Amino acid sequence: MSSVIVHDKTELKPEPSEIGITRPDRHAGLLDWLTTVDHKKIGVMYGAAACFFFIVGGIEALMIRTQLMRPGQHFVDAQTYNQLFTMHGTTMIFLGVMPLSVAFFNIVVPLQIGARDVAFPRLNAFSLWTFIGGALLLNLSWMFQVFNTLGFFSPVDGRTDIVPSGGWFGYAPLTESPYTGLGSVIWALSLQILGIASLAGAFNFVTTIINMRTKGMTMMRMPVFTWMTLVTSFLIIFAFPAITIALAQLLFDRTFQTNIFRVEHGGQPIFWQHLFWVFGHPEVYILVLPAMGIVSEVLPTFSRKPLYGYPIVVFSGAVIGLLGFAVWSHHMFTTGLGVVATAAFSLLTMAIAVPTGVKIFNWVGTLWGGRIKFTVPMVFSCAFVWMFMMGGFSGIMHAAAPADAQQQDSYFVIAHFHYVLLGGILLGLLSGIYFWIPKVFGRQMSEKLGYWIAGMIIAGFNIAFFPMHYLGLTGMPRRTHTYLADMGWNTWNFVATMGAYLLGAGIFLCFFDMVRTVMSKKRACGPDPWGGRTLEWSLSSPVPPYNFAKLPIVSCRDAWWMQKHGGIPIEYDLNEDTSHGVHMPSQSWMPMGASFGIFTFGMGMTLMTAGVPLCGYVAIAGLAITFLFIFLWALEGPGGYHIAVPEPEKPPTPAPSPSHQQIPAGHH
Repeated sequence: MSSVIVHDKTELKPEPSEIGITRPDRHAGLLDWLTTVDHKKIGVMYGAAACFFFIVGGIEALMIRTQLMRPGQHFVDAQTYNQLFTMHGTTMIFLGVMPLSVAFFNIVVPLQIGARDVAFPRLNAFSLWTFIGGALLLNLSWMFQVFNTLGFFSPVDGRTDIVPSGGWFGYAPLTESPYTGLGSVIWALSLQILGIASLAGAFNFVTTIINMRTKGMTMMRMPVFTWMTLVTSFLIIFAFPAITIALAQLLFDRTFQTNIFRVEHGGQPIFWQHLFWVFGHPEVYILVLPAMGIVSEVLPTFSRKPLYGYPIVVFSGAVIGLLGFAVWSHHMFTTGLGVVATAAFSLLTMAIAVPTGVKIFNWVGTLWGGRIKFTVPMVFSCAFVWMFMMGGFSGIMHAAAPADAQQQDSYFVIAHFHYVLLGGILLGLLSGIYFWIPKVFGRQMSEKLGYWIAGMIIAGFNIAFFPMHYLGLTGMPRRTHTYLADMGWNTWNFVATMGAYLLGAGIFLCFFDMVRTVMSKKRACGPDPWGGRTLEWSLSSPVPPYNFAKLPIVSCRDAWWMQKHGGIPIEYDLNEDTSHGVHMPSQSWMPMGASFGIFTFGMGMTLMTAGVPLCGYVAIAGLAITFLFIFLWALEGPGGYHIAVPEPEKPPTPAPSPSHQQIPAGHH
């Protein structure tokens, strides 16, 4: 198939694929985004979706806190409250934190390893659109709930809980048909679809990092963020099969009346907890390791010195991932595991704190003696270290089974989990947003407003969640929609709600400033506004479609920093023939089509379970659409086109070897 040399992508003439279908390479605007396989655009769409669902989950959280602001409040009823905390947890974890991390994986990792794209560009697009399908299916439950209230939709079982209401953990037998309605089916199907998206992305990033590193980029020269992406991807690959099996068994129980978790027919509900937490605790590290990687990039940059103990930071991240599979039963200390199992998991839970503590000491060592500049990303990263330590201290308390028995299902656990997930992980991700937005869009977010936002978020978070330690220790149970006035919880619930409002306002302002920055032409910045250390800062901002005009050859860690300050220039592979332009992968409709088929299958299964006639055929049609687009995908061929790139200038000094020459700082 012939290629066309162009100076601008919009000039490209469309080419037919190997099956005669015209590839959509000439599209601009919306169609360009719908068919793109560019890792940067896919990352931007992941980030936009994650921010939207952060807002959705935040609204659900504020509704929960409004209900608990005063005793005996009737802002929402008990069923709606159950739906709110279920959807809040599921949305924040699977639709907020995970896709925002994946947004950074997509945008940053290929640039850090000197690649022009990920290993499987179309699989990357498939991962995005499958995630969108799973997220839509989950949140369409609110629409079905409204239709049920208005009398337009009624499941065959007559239950009115259309929105998932069994908690983000979905404990059996609460998710079985006698106890919850259609919402549990929607929840299980949505998580299955989201799992497909996560696994597709994980395999892609493992392949990309292992096989597509530029010349000289050995494993121990990779940036820490790329290392944490690799470890996280392996965690997804090994953890998600457990939840996939559990969800399939739940759907079999509900759809085909099997008895895997039905205790009245000999089922074992405890089996669900084992399967879920074998996935669920590694999931915590799937969420936290990317944030740790971001912090490990930000702290050295603004301390103006290398990361202290780089090999130990990398090794400790891998150990955290490994031990994450060995501590799942500390979530089950009150289920009667027995003395031996409880003692073993208690010791392992204490042990996993060691590599985490090692990272913290390495971060402190990085700060020590550095020429620190407290930019907004630096403020968020330092706050991450502080907040994550707070969550870690209360986590160590739960490693002691007697203490855990007292704190189980109390607001103390809510405080612990949010100090890890929100106070730790979200602050790390916000640091990454402020750090890499200039690279993605060529514009910086407001520094002055950023300090106010950081103050509001950090203060609001602590005001909201620190009192929950006290509430839990004085006996306030979690997942209870109201409480009596004489329980002694009134004051701190009111304080926590005010803190949640402040936190929500800070996050909303952050997203508002981010959108304003992206849409505005003000606050333009150069390619390296922070004095960065890694390869992405050697490129223009925003990064061109081809990333690197010539592939870099690195000879040390932090190659860009060493070129600027260490006298070790980045070399570029001039043996690569780019006289006809850089080859780029063609765009495709196939990933989106296959994802649409999966979404259609999920919708058909949902409506079939609700008793809507003929919807079983809709599910079958969804499978047929999926297989059709995968078949066309296989026949489509890789396609591709060439895009002209600027030739790098020759340096004034002779080239050190015939195969490559030095490029002055600032050239790409």
